[in-house]
Amino acid sequence: MSTTKAIAYYRTSSSTNVGADKDSLPRQKAAVSAYANAYGICIVDEFHDAAVKGADCIEGRPGFLAMLARIEGNGVRCILVETASRFARDLIVQETGWRFLQAKGIELIAVDSPDAFLSDTPTAVLIRQILGAVSQFEKASLVAKLKGARDRKSREVGHRIDGRKGHTRGNPELVQLARSIWKEGRTLLATSAVLAARGYVTAKGKPFSAAQVKRLVEAD
Repeated sequence: MSTTKAIAYYRTSSSTNVGADKDSLPRQKAAVSAYANAYGICIVDEFHDAAVKGADCIEGRPGFLAMLARIEGNGVRCILVETASRFARDLIVQETGWRFLQAKGIELIAVDSPDAFLSDTPTAVLIRQILGAVSQFEKASLVAKLKGARDRKSREVGHRIDGRKGHTRGNPELVQLARSIWKEGRTLLATSAVLAARGYVTAKGKPFSAAQVKRLVEAD
């Protein structure tokens, strides 16, 4: 029978609780070891973040990052912690950290309550909804910022907002020709037909509309 492999993760909040004579780390190890023995799990490695607060983001924890590097190298996909709050005391950090690991296919188990990270408590559901809303807001903000940057660039180089170069700025020869033809007494559509006959058409290969010709002949 194959044995499930896991990595143990410990965290001690204050430096005053770190040391051989302190009980925080031994207590966490004892709880994780007892759970592993009861369920036939082999702990292949241990990582400890000393003096790391429960509200600190996981990406700022040296021990946690070292653990992730080892997981990526050896294929272990299970992390054991004493409690959910030992993983992270801040609920937002706890939820985002769990979702981060889940996305990587890594199972996170709090040995005092194995379903802690899977339960749909009102608080957990609320946090997930908030995180979803924040994610959507950030995505919408990014799209708006990118569009704003494109618009500014277009204005700086004399382009239209949609990125296409305006004929009134980018092709002065066309503007002069359109005015000359129109001043001969032709209608806007007749002017468009003459322009098309001379090879001046839209980007789609169609004659200019009356409105487009009007913009050409009235351009500053």
